[in-house]
Amino acid sequence: MDKGFVYILECADGTFYTGSTKDIELRLNQHQNGIGAKYTAERLPVKLIYIEEFTTISEAFYREKQIQGWSRKKKVALINKKIENLPKFSECNNETHYTKKASTPLSHRNENSENNEKQNIVGQSRSYSNGKLLITGEYFVLEGAKSLAVPTKFGQDLVVEHIKEPQLIWGSFTEKGSCWLEAVFDLPKLRLVNASFNSEEEGGNDNFAENLNKILLQVRALNPDFLNSENGFLVKTNVTFPKNWGLGTSSTLINNLASWAKVNPYKLLATTFGGSGYDIACAQHNSPILYTKTATEPIVEEVIFNPEFKEQLYFVYLNKKQNSREGIQRFNTLKGKLISEVNQISSLTEAILKADNLHDFEKLLFEHEKLVSKTIQLKPVQELLFSDYFGQTKSLGAWGGDFILATGNDNTLNYFKQKGFETVIPYRDLIL
Repeated sequence: MDKGFVYILECADGTFYTGSTKDIELRLNQHQNGIGAKYTAERLPVKLIYIEEFTTISEAFYREKQIQGWSRKKKVALINKKIENLPKFSECNNETHYTKKASTPLSHRNENSENNEKQNIVGQSRSYSNGKLLITGEYFVLEGAKSLAVPTKFGQDLVVEHIKEPQLIWGSFTEKGSCWLEAVFDLPKLRLVNASFNSEEEGGNDNFAENLNKILLQVRALNPDFLNSENGFLVKTNVTFPKNWGLGTSSTLINNLASWAKVNPYKLLATTFGGSGYDIACAQHNSPILYTKTATEPIVEEVIFNPEFKEQLYFVYLNKKQNSREGIQRFNTLKGKLISEVNQISSLTEAILKADNLHDFEKLLFEHEKLVSKTIQLKPVQELLFSDYFGQTKSLGAWGGDFILATGNDNTLNYFKQKGFETVIPYRDLIL
């Protein structure tokens, strides 16, 4: 697990900014160059005046939220290491001490002498969802083929704090701790008021706030009581992987929102992003699964996938989020006409799960690639990019997907790096 750090910056106007990150040097450099947060960008230069280290980024985040709720006097006592003075600077947050303030963007809430006390945070909840990879059944999972999927050690959390202001204040953060989206919604109408998007971050776009508004409205359609409140919420989402890796930024968000709102995540997925739902199942399970899409609820079976040759399996990132539209379009023209192929994929999935040696496993991967290639009329990734590779490769998810699976040995890392593919992750380091 990556370590986490909580830090306090002193801005040029004398105010404080509290944040958390996995890479303190990188984060400080971002702040000093005006890309760390809107609040600090408007108050340069900034100076690091306090830091705490934690064993995990989650611990650091919760400490960050605690400090953000403190008065300026209490923060000063912490900075000066006057721990004995902390209790006497704790102020009451009950109704008699609450004064309604105009809404403040999330990045601004990391600061301020008294406003954080008066925002009156009254409770917190957290949801976490695993990322995903589809090992078998790409395309065919949509037609009900039994498919092998695996949850990853990377994922996304959603932390909710209750506040007195009648607004939903949303912040989305990257794996480096950088805020790439801030949005404010009025409650209970659930109307987008304003938003800012960090165009420096990959894997998003400036329409995401509007899309998020639509998703939240779909959640409310499933649960009319969701966010239908006079009080408000401060929400922070954190992914632990680069968004362009394609490990499930959208599916983990949907599952977390469904958990928060107590709605069916598969129904929410159907009314928003669509898809087979295997990624939702991975978000909820901590072991490999066999997934079968049905007309009603999917069939999800936890399985053991722990072959002796697991140390010879690698995942290779193809350098950018890929466009699989062509393969999907061709597959869609064949929907309802692939009964035999669906059955073959299901059989291959069962065989791959049971393979007890690398040679048989590679043969099955090859047969799977051959069948998909014939169906969507696209060349396998090995034929396109890695014809001289000594092991077997296989596309994951829709062809053209972000990662491939490769069997190999100690020379695998050098092979792919020489080809220009720097991100090669052993199975044990990526899969739960």
